[in-house]
Amino acid sequence: MFEARHAPRRPISRVLRPHTLARVFNVPQALKRLVIGKAMRSEELGETLLPKRLALPIFASDPLSSVAYATQEILLVLTVGGTAFLYLTPWVAAGVVALMAVVVMSYRQVVHAYPSGGGSYEVVSKNLGANSGLVVAASLLVDYVMTVAVSVASGVDNIISALPDLAPHRVGLAVGFVVLLAAMNLRGVRESGKAFAAPTYLFIGGILLMVGTGLVRVILGDAPVASSAAYGITPEDHKDTLAGLGLLMLGLRAFASGCTALTGVEAISNGVPAFRTPKSRNAATTMAVMGITAVVMFVGITALSLISKVHYVDNACQLTGLGGDCSTFAQPTVIAQLAAAVFGGDHSVLFYFIQAVTALVLILAANTAFNGFPLLASILAEHRYLPRQMHTRGDRLAFSNGIIALAVVAGALLWLYNADVTSLIHLYILGVFTSFTLSQIGMVKHWNQTLETETDPSVRNAAQRSRVINGFGACVTALVLVIVLLTKFTQGAWLAVVAAIVLWVMMRGIRRHYDAVAAELAVDDPHAESVRPSKVHGIVLVSKLHKPTLRALGYAQAFKPDSLEAVSVAVEKDAVQELEAKWDEFDVQVPLKVLDSPYREITKPVVGYVRSIRRTSPRDAVAVFIPEYVVGHWWEHLLHNQSALWLKSRLLFTTGVMVISVPWQLSSSNRAYHPSRRAPGAVRRGEPSVRSEHEKLPAPEHV
Repeated sequence: MFEARHAPRRPISRVLRPHTLARVFNVPQALKRLVIGKAMRSEELGETLLPKRLALPIFASDPLSSVAYATQEILLVLTVGGTAFLYLTPWVAAGVVALMAVVVMSYRQVVHAYPSGGGSYEVVSKNLGANSGLVVAASLLVDYVMTVAVSVASGVDNIISALPDLAPHRVGLAVGFVVLLAAMNLRGVRESGKAFAAPTYLFIGGILLMVGTGLVRVILGDAPVASSAAYGITPEDHKDTLAGLGLLMLGLRAFASGCTALTGVEAISNGVPAFRTPKSRNAATTMAVMGITAVVMFVGITALSLISKVHYVDNACQLTGLGGDCSTFAQPTVIAQLAAAVFGGDHSVLFYFIQAVTALVLILAANTAFNGFPLLASILAEHRYLPRQMHTRGDRLAFSNGIIALAVVAGALLWLYNADVTSLIHLYILGVFTSFTLSQIGMVKHWNQTLETETDPSVRNAAQRSRVINGFGACVTALVLVIVLLTKFTQGAWLAVVAAIVLWVMMRGIRRHYDAVAAELAVDDPHAESVRPSKVHGIVLVSKLHKPTLRALGYAQAFKPDSLEAVSVAVEKDAVQELEAKWDEFDVQVPLKVLDSPYREITKPVVGYVRSIRRTSPRDAVAVFIPEYVVGHWWEHLLHNQSALWLKSRLLFTTGVMVISVPWQLSSSNRAYHPSRRAPGAVRRGEPSVRSEHEKLPAPEHV
């Protein structure tokens, strides 16, 4: 007689009343759809594949935009010794260009040999082993975070060069741009490509226009002159001891700083699956276009900087002839000085155009990381080195968890380092050259294995050529890695090393955990593992006799356990006597057992009683039914269900015990019942929208 009963359900009217409409319109879901757009079906993944014209700004915006500060970083190092060592600039730039050519040619081999999208990680893992692959993965993950931080900070610097009044808001602007980039990428790869394509192409056009105009003026005998050309530079080394080994180290430091122009080159090899077919050929073509364009812009900016005599220092107080307080002087970036010199001042339309597109593309350059980081994280999650959530695609078929994780970490770095490019740049590029070097070594081994089995002469000749390219690339990038370590380690690069080591250890630990869980859950003998318990003992926890208790008793009886009893704890003598009286009054057919609790505890007596049943009958199972309130206000959670939650947390650790919650909806729960048009992940689960199925859904039951 005490089985759960339900009132007859009234048919829901198809005419939605205002309060019903308010329920259907879910504000958080509406905001989510506004930011990222409508959900997409899994079958629509093919529609997100990229043509080369969109793939270039998505995957190559970082190396293309880094030319905006690569020359600046070279000058920043060389001016440590005053103007005397600026003659090294062309030689340092030539080294960077040669390295760019080697790396691009080497990664074109990777794209053809490993088109599945793993890039350096896949190459190294398959050829040098899992541990080496994790070194690359950890280095790249750190570098992707730094790409976002450095690109956004540099973009904000260019904005401040044009609008100095925004300087106090540097950190807020930087973090805001990271949030905006994350939102754009959550909309999907193709949508972010469309949004970022125009600024990237405008930047390329603007830089080429500036370089071309400047060189034409040189030919006509009217060479541009930078605003900083009139300033002298006080050397930091006043005793002029920069000679011999000191001069060599200065040149190597400048070269290491200039190598920031190579950041992001590997992103195309990681993103091959996002290209349209033929994927490998399109990716290789895009990489070649990226390399040629980046080299032309970098050489042009460096040449113009030397011609116009740009002076750029780490500390403005090194500049001589500077009027006013040097500590408050904000140096314009190298790009800003060149644009002003070439186009006739810092108030011309083209000056503001160059500053606008440079700032925009530097900020959007972080998009390279927003595509590379989630892709790499998803592969690592698939291989059980990162949480599996990183492999899950969001409603717009993007790896949403990876995008959000990258935004959070990069935003924290920008806040911690006050969005200062000079401070962040020292943490940069170390991971890039670690992955460059190991991937080229891995490719050499790949071609060696190919040559051991291949007999076709044309294929063997191609493999031998590729082996020479990758071997030379491995030697060069290894040398650069050593230079970067020697010149940047004590300036802050040690933090990047520590971060990569921590990531490596963490990923190893995650893999060990997943492997241990898989081994523990593996089925050796299906018959032995699926043995049914001899008996099932049902226990309904009772505090007082009311409607939730009767519902829990009814549900427990519906399960038809071999034995069923209600259990209460004697915390207060009067409450127990009242419960027993009502039990007899209502003639409840389920026996009531009262557990003694001299110290007024609830959890310990219940857990002890349940475990005593298990000890007496180890082959039996115990099903514990716990009545719980469903509430609609956050503060009601603090007033109800606390004992139930603590009991469940203890019982779940007991072998052979099943904990079953029996909900009872209080009237306030109706306020929290807001069916959305599509719940998160509804598309992946194949669920219909609430709009089409609303008439079929009953309202929640309550008192």
